[in-house]
Parts: sequence; C-alpha cells; structure tokens
Amino acid sequence: MRATRRGFLLGASALGLLAASPAGAADRPGLAQLAAGFARPPADSRPMARWWWFGGAVEADEIVREIKAMKAGGFGGFEIQPVYPLSLDDLKLDIRNKPYLSKDFLDMVSVAARTGRAEGMRADMTLGSGWPFGGPHIDVEHAAARIVKQDLSVPVGAEAADLPALEAGQRYVAAFVGTSPADATPVQISGARATFAKASADRTLYLVLQTRTRQQVKRPTVGSEGFVLDHLNAQAVRKHLEAVGEPLLAAFGDDRPHAIFSDSLEAYGSNWTDDLLPEFKARRGYDLAPHLLSLFHDTDRSAGVRYDWGLTLSELVNEHYLSQVSAWAKSRQTLFRSQTYGTPAVTLSSNRLVDLAEGEGAEWRQANSTRWASSANHLYGQPVTSAESFTWLHKGAFRATPLDIKAEADVLMLQGVNQFIVHGWPYSPPKVAEPGWALYAAAVFNDHNPWWPVMADVNLYLQRLSHLLRQGTSVADVALYVPTEDIMSGFQPGKDVSINDVLRKTFPEAILDGLLDGGYNFDLIDGDAILRRGIGYNVLLLPHIERIAPEAYERIRAFAEAGGIVIAVGAPPSKAVGLKDAESHRVAELSKAVFAAKRTAVTDEAGLVGALNGFLPPDLGRAPKGVGYVHRRLAGGDLYFVANTTNAPVAATLAFGVSDPLGQAWDPVTGTADSFRPGSEVRLAPFESRVFVFGRDLAAPREVIPADERSLPLTGGWRVKVGAKTREAFGSWTDEPSLQHFSGQGAYSRDIEMTAADLNAPAIALDLGAGGPGVANERKGPGYYAQYDAPVRDAAEVYVNGQRAGAIWCAPFLLDLKPFLKAGRNRLEIRVYNTAINALAGRPPTDYTALRAVYGDRFQPQNMAELKPLPSGLIAEPTLRFGPT
Repeated sequence: MRATRRGFLLGASALGLLAASPAGAADRPGLAQLAAGFARPPADSRPMARWWWFGGAVEADEIVREIKAMKAGGFGGFEIQPVYPLSLDDLKLDIRNKPYLSKDFLDMVSVAARTGRAEGMRADMTLGSGWPFGGPHIDVEHAAARIVKQDLSVPVGAEAADLPALEAGQRYVAAFVGTSPADATPVQISGARATFAKASADRTLYLVLQTRTRQQVKRPTVGSEGFVLDHLNAQAVRKHLEAVGEPLLAAFGDDRPHAIFSDSLEAYGSNWTDDLLPEFKARRGYDLAPHLLSLFHDTDRSAGVRYDWGLTLSELVNEHYLSQVSAWAKSRQTLFRSQTYGTPAVTLSSNRLVDLAEGEGAEWRQANSTRWASSANHLYGQPVTSAESFTWLHKGAFRATPLDIKAEADVLMLQGVNQFIVHGWPYSPPKVAEPGWALYAAAVFNDHNPWWPVMADVNLYLQRLSHLLRQGTSVADVALYVPTEDIMSGFQPGKDVSINDVLRKTFPEAILDGLLDGGYNFDLIDGDAILRRGIGYNVLLLPHIERIAPEAYERIRAFAEAGGIVIAVGAPPSKAVGLKDAESHRVAELSKAVFAAKRTAVTDEAGLVGALNGFLPPDLGRAPKGVGYVHRRLAGGDLYFVANTTNAPVAATLAFGVSDPLGQAWDPVTGTADSFRPGSEVRLAPFESRVFVFGRDLAAPREVIPADERSLPLTGGWRVKVGAKTREAFGSWTDEPSLQHFSGQGAYSRDIEMTAADLNAPAIALDLGAGGPGVANERKGPGYYAQYDAPVRDAAEVYVNGQRAGAIWCAPFLLDLKPFLKAGRNRLEIRVYNTAINALAGRPPTDYTALRAVYGDRFQPQNMAELKPLPSGLIAEPTLRFGPT
C-alpha cells in the first residue's frame, strides 16, 4: 500500500476516479505503539534463513540443534532449500546423502517442521531442489520449450524438400519458402516433407521447429536431477505439484509450512509451449503461424507480432503457473512466496497473483528485481516485501562481515524491503572440520562463523527496521512507467524473453540518478496496474516510451486532466501495440491530449529534476549524494528511514516533506531515541542510518544535552589474548606470523577508574576509532560489500564488570557504557571476532574431484582459490568519550 504526500493530494474527484483509498487505515498503530515496537519489535519481523541441505545429508539431532541456534541468533524462521551434495557418503564423518523425496529425506523434513513449530519459528519449504522447478519426473514432453528456425537450400525447380529428422520433444510448427524472409510464403508440411511450387531461382526453406531447451535443474540435490519444466504448460506444472509438492506437504503433516517458495524464473530460452498456436489465436484473434518469420527477422510486422507473442507468453505463465500454484497452495492452507521475474515473460503485475512477492538485488540505483517486487506490492496492497538478501555479499563464503551486512541491508530497505531472507545458513555435519560447509557463493550466517556472537545484534537491527517499514503506507511521489510494450515488441527467439532483465540492462541510469539525487523516491508501474488500480502517485514518468497500450493511455489522460503530473523523458508515446492496432493513430492523438494538460512536461534527462521541481518539491531535499530514504505515512505522523550508503561521513540539513514541528531521531542500532527538530543538522557516519519520526503523539524522548566533550585515551594497561596466545600490541593479529591463520576470538581487558563526577556525564562511550575508507575497490558483478577499513576487524562484544554491555560492529563504532559503570574500579573486556578467511587461507582449497566423478560438476566455489589472511582485531587503543552521543 502507498500514499501520496500531504499537501500534494489530488482532488477528491480525481482520487476517486483513479485509485481507491488504502484499506485498513483505522487499524494502523499510533506513534506511541510505534515507539514500543521500535524498542521491542515483534518476532514476525525477524530475518529468516535460507537453510541449505547439501545432498540431503542431514540428521535429526543436528537439525534440532541448528534450529535452536537460529532462534538464539535472532532468526525468526527458515526456508528449507535442498541443493547439491558436498560430500560422498562418509561413515567416519556420519555423512549419508539421502535421495530427494525418499522416506529418509522426508523424515528429516518432518523433524524440521515439528521442531520449528515447537520453537515458535516460521518454516517455509522450497517446492523443489535447486532451480528452476523440474526434476526426474519431468519427461521431455513436459520440459521447457522454445522455437528455433532452420534454413534449408532449395534448388531451382524443386517441388519438395525432405525435412530433418525430429528428436524427442520436437515437432514442426511451420515452413516458408522464398528468396528472402521478406518474400517467403507458407508451405504445406506432410509428414517429414514440405511441398511447394516450382520456381526459376534458388530459394530457401525456412523451417520453424518447436524443440526443448533441454535445460537441467541448476544445483540439484541427489535424486532431483532432470529437465526444467514448461512453466507455460498447465499439465507440466500440475505434474510437478503432484510429484514434489504433495510429498513435501505430507512430510510437514499438520504443521503446514508458512509458505512454499519458488526461486527466480531462470528457464533460459523458454518461449513456446505445445498449444501456443491455438492459445494465441483465441487471445489475439489471428493465426500466428503465417507471421512466424516476423519473430526471427525484422519486417514491417515484427513489432506488432512480437508484442502479441510476448503478451500471450505472459498470460500463459500467469494462468498456467502462477495462478495454478497459488490456488494449490491456498487449498492446502499455505502461502505462495515467489520471485516473479526472469524467463518466461512475467510482467510487473504478475506479482499480483502470488501471496508473497520477493525481490533480489542490492543495486538500489538500478531498476532491479528488488524494486520490481516492492513496487508491485505497493501497487497491489501487500504490506511485506521480502528479499533474498546477501546472495553475493563480499563473495566468497565466510568473507562477509557484519558491516557488509548492514551496508547491503540498508540499500535493500531503500528499495522497499521489510523482510530479510538471508542467504544463508549452510547445514553442516558436526564432525566436518571448522568452519564447516558453505554454499559455493554467498555469506555464511550460521554459528560456525567466528563473529557469530554478534549475530543476534545484527539481526535485531534488521528486525527493528523491518517492523518499522511495514507500518502505515509507502510514500513515493513518482511512478516510473515500465516500458513493457516496447520490451515485448523487441522480443525475439534466441534471446531470453524477460521484461525485467531488459529493463535492468537498458533503463537510462541518468533518470534514476536524477530522481534519487534530486530527493524523489519512486515505484515502478505498468499498464496493467494502471488499468487495475489507477495511478495513486503525484507524478507519472514516461521514460522514452514509444509504444503503449491505448487503454492504459486513456487512464493516463484522465489522470493528467484531473491534475496529475505527467512528464515524458524523450518524445511522448506515438505508437499502439500489437499487429491489429499497428497502424492506429490513437496513441499519437492521446499524446496530444495528455500533454495539453497544465501539469505536464516533455523533457530530457538533464531537465528532468528541474521539471519536477517546477511542479513538486522533493520529499527529502538537500541530501548529499549517496544518502537515500524511505518515507512511510503513519496514522498521525510520518516516518523516514535515512541511510548513508557511502564510506564517508556526511552532514546536512535535510528538508523533510512534513509540516509537523515535533520530531524524534531513532537509532536503529541501539534502539535509543532523541528529540529532533526539522532544520537541525543531521550527521551520519559511513554506512550509518537513522529513523526520523514526526507527529504530535510522540512520547518525550531523552533530550540531547549540549556539553563540552572530554575524552580519556585508554593507553596502556591492557591484557591481550588472541586464541591461546598472549600479546601486548594492538594492531592487526596478522602482524604476528604465528597468528596469520588464526580465526576466532581475541580478548582485550583492563581496569578503568570512574569517579562520581565522571558518572554525571550524559553518556560515557567506548570509542574504537573512526576507521577510514581505505583503498576504493570497484564492485564488479553482483557482489556487495562495505568499502571501509574498520577500526575493529570485524566485530566486538563489550563486557563491563562481567556484564555484557553490547556489541560494536558498525560505524560510528561507539557504545555507551554508562549504564554499566560504577564509581571506582571497573573491569572492561572487549572480545573481538574476525572472519574464517584467515584459517581457510592456511589450508589448501577443498578438492572436489572424487565428488564430481560421482555427481558431476554442480558448482564452482567463488573466490576461494587464493585466499590471503585479512586484518583482524582492534587496530588501535580505544578511547572513552564523556558527553552526548
């Protein structure tokens, strides 16, 4: 759900015409309840863990232990994801691979279901092994299909040609003959022979075949190998539900999973199905067969035919896959969580057909799959957007730090995420050498990770913000039109027919940079959503749109005439879609009507922000580049999540788009709240975030007491023990040769004296130092990490007089010790944890030769071949700071 900004609402008549008011407004919590939820967020907003079961080599005792460890670490649930084996059977290590859906495997699913329920944990189940869905139950006739074209030479005077032999899963779709695709005409196929009239010149026989992609399920567990199913074929989907879904749900018994899960659609090349021709004719009103060459070759009909083909593909995947799985899940008292993007050609509005739409991708300044999912949820009134999180975080395994987690989490939340599915938790047999098993890519979040002792602190940060960002309604001024019609009009066989992939690769970055740097937040929207839900935004942006469905454009005209702001970047739309309407002038006429309205403009990227400023001030003005925000409208107030995504401190006087003079600044790491007045300077450390809440129903927070800060360097007197070794120096543990390959805990302790006058300070903060950006590393590929040389490598727990005072794992690397200090002598202990990389760097990479000889090459470890020890420990002696924090 979403809301427009106060003071810039459309008139009542326009709002009634274009969008219904969000339901449940009266049920939203007040600000006092919000503050209570911030301090102690509910369990349902805890992160979940993707739980990898490698080769089904899981045992009941360890399943129970790991679920309890997840709960202790702040996780609210798990998603069982069976994947490839990591070991052959090994009796010495108690490793026994259990074939997928065997009784032994399903018994382990039952153990996990019962234990999860007993521990009050949410349990989700992936409806397959690896991805996309498929396996040994999918025969070639139900496998993902595509069309291909073969060109055969036809000599002068020939009247027929023998066609190539068909393989399993293939069939002839159509044939054409001519000197070029432009003049080719359909010919008759009888059996394996095409017949045609004689001609006086050499010609080409263009043969269109349906074949199978023959794609195999990626990363399958033992016994789940096989073809990817045909998502456009209702029977193939039904077969998968019966063969895989029913046994899995039976294993859960009465403890139904909270949701079944489908990973991203990566059915590469899938663009056809057995009954596509009759389905196409029934839906589009003409026969596709005579026009098939226009899919492969550019003709004057290609754009229209390709659009009609793409639209038919999207309708079939919607009806035969998404709707069928959703209905099946509902009938079995569970939900359908889906990453609804990729191939086949699902649209943004396809997300309306699933219960829980999920995204993936931390590139917050791109139109990526995360923004795709959150926008759809805002459009269709779903309050929770989950994300497969940290998929490639500082790859490879065990390299990621808590600071990396926060850096990526913040940019995910800037895109609308409010439920984290961490990627992930590797099941690891107890007898395997530390740090245990790991997926070929992604961070490790289990209790084999050296910095695990602060996992609950990191998860509390994610939980606290996930709860806050579900409250009220999303506020985004700009709806950015997805050029679905243009993208479908460019679909071609041989290329993946994916709307979101094309969008991500080709969408003008200058538009997104202009909006975000200009202080405007945005959602994506498509024509289907406009027809179904209206335009509930202040601004509709048409970015280089050439083709648009006239029905959707009619609604845009009504929006503009009712006072809505419409801005075209580049020329306004000029062409209709589909073969039948290709020559229609209706869109060009509508463009004249739309842009005759008062609050409309046609501009380029350079003039976009200026055009927006002329109609509507930004929702968050004067923010430095790299500072992003999310705005939620609450009952009686407003909430802004603001994050510094850069590795440098920022200071600015932010212009919030609210009129309330009362506000508070909430620290989501510590859970503390301070008073805040609009117009005050906001300071954020590298990768730091803050929540600003405005409204008159706010309880009195602590007041920031101005004071002259004084500091006490904690120089000397330290006792330092790293593992079993005692050392005197601060600095990286790796400076000492004997600790080069140590991963684990280092303890720093000393006594500090406090006077009664000292304890009068409003805060007494332990400061580990500022750190710095270090060498700027360019991020290559999908991986995300915090480019920062932190003063603690990589996380610390702080104890005062034997009592845990908290953890330090992100900037500004401070912790208020005052509540734990007493007058006189106090024992301070800082327990520091690094990553497992140093230990792993001291041993050769795992040799998977024997494993691959049996199971094939199912994975390649990422960035694990040439590991080097990383800086670890406290880099410099800390300081105590007295005064306000």
